[in-house]
Formats: sequence, structure tokens, C-alpha cells
Amino acid sequence: MEKHITNAETSIQYTLMGDYYLPNLALPAQKEYNIGRFGRMRLRYLKEHRKIMYSRLLTTGILYVHLHDVEETALARLETLIKQIATAEGVTEQLKADDQMAWVGAMNNIRDRATEIVVQEIVYY
Repeated sequence: MEKHITNAETSIQYTLMGDYYLPNLALPAQKEYNIGRFGRMRLRYLKEHRKIMYSRLLTTGILYVHLHDVEETALARLETLIKQIATAEGVTEQLKADDQMAWVGAMNNIRDRATEIVVQEIVYY
């Protein structure tokens, strides 16, 4: 038989389980977020290297908001970096029209370098 009580000072409800009263704790309802590549990388980084921060974000109910913000910030920074590097290196639409393979190779290289920068600046801070 489960017995429920409420602490008047804290308004926390407890349930008697065997000989112990355990608090009825639950995370607050959270909005669904689609977490992409950078958000998942941040989640893994927090779990492995920043355990206290991960626990704090999880227990306050803002973990997925944080991961969504990291994802959005990383994608915006990635797009900006790709444009800036392509402009600086002269990778233009004219190159794309003249030599598609050279353009694809250059853009892949730029995207990879920009991704490394974003991961170090935003995901692993």
C-alpha cells in the first residue's frame, strides 16, 4: 500500500515505499526540439566532460533548450564562415560554371574547415 504525504514547508509530496518516504519528483513538461548534429555533439560533450553542467541543465529542465540554442547558433556560424572563407579564397559561382569538380572540392574543403571551427568555438566551449 502506497501512502502519500505532503511536506507543508516545501509543498513536496512523498510516497511511502517500504520503510522509506521518497519524494515524488518529475521534470517539468518540455517543448519538443529537433536536435541536430551539433546539438547531439554538445550533449555527448556535456555528458562526458561537463557532468555538473549537464546535471544542472537536465534537472532545471533547460537541457533541450540549451541544445537547440547551440544547434541554431552553430548552423548560423557555419553558414557565415563558409561564405566568408569562400569569398576570401575566390571560390565563386564563375568557378562553379567553369570547373564544377574544382568548385565541389574547394567547397568541401571550406565546409570541413568551417565545421572544425564551429565545433571548437561553439560545441566544445
